[in-house]
Amino acid sequence: MLLQEVKEQVFKLPPRDRLVLIIAIIESLQDTNVSSSERSSAIRRMRGLLKTDQRAPTDAEVAAMLEERRVQKYLQ
Repeated sequence: MLLQEVKEQVFKLPPRDRLVLIIAIIESLQDTNVSSSERSSAIRRMRGLLKTDQRAPTDAEVAAMLEERRVQKYLQ
């Protein structure tokens, strides 16, 4: 059965059965060992998603952003 067919069948299941299926899938993944090269490759890809050309904000800038957000949230 192809992945797309499995997905289509899953959406036909009642919510409780889908939750049971999720648990079964998670349990099956807990028994598998992920190689360190796969793990480090995934980490590198995730770091790439977080990269930006902008510099990180300073503590003062973060504090100002938080204060601005609080003013917008509670005073308007």
